[in-house]
Amino acid sequence: MIAPSMQDRIANIFVRQLHIKLPAPDRDLIEDGTIDSLAFVDLIAHLEQEFSIRIPLEDLDLNHFRSIVQIGEFVQTQLSGSEMSVGRHSRV
Repeated sequence: MIAPSMQDRIANIFVRQLHIKLPAPDRDLIEDGTIDSLAFVDLIAHLEQEFSIRIPLEDLDLNHFRSIVQIGEFVQTQLSGSEMSVGRHSRV
């Protein structure tokens, strides 16, 4: 489960950056056409900026981006991976 503050930050990206009416947290954004291919690219860019993460091409599985909840879970995974990666490099 994602933290409410993360869900709020993701929701703000939809409203303020993508200019998309706030969808329900579990709504399938791709299947119902809420985001198209251009909005998807913008979403990735805004997620990277908002959360200071890099989303590698090999991690671009549409299933990670089907809902705000799934996006939040994916971002949490990326943040956890970044922290481990930074910790590993800082010891070298």
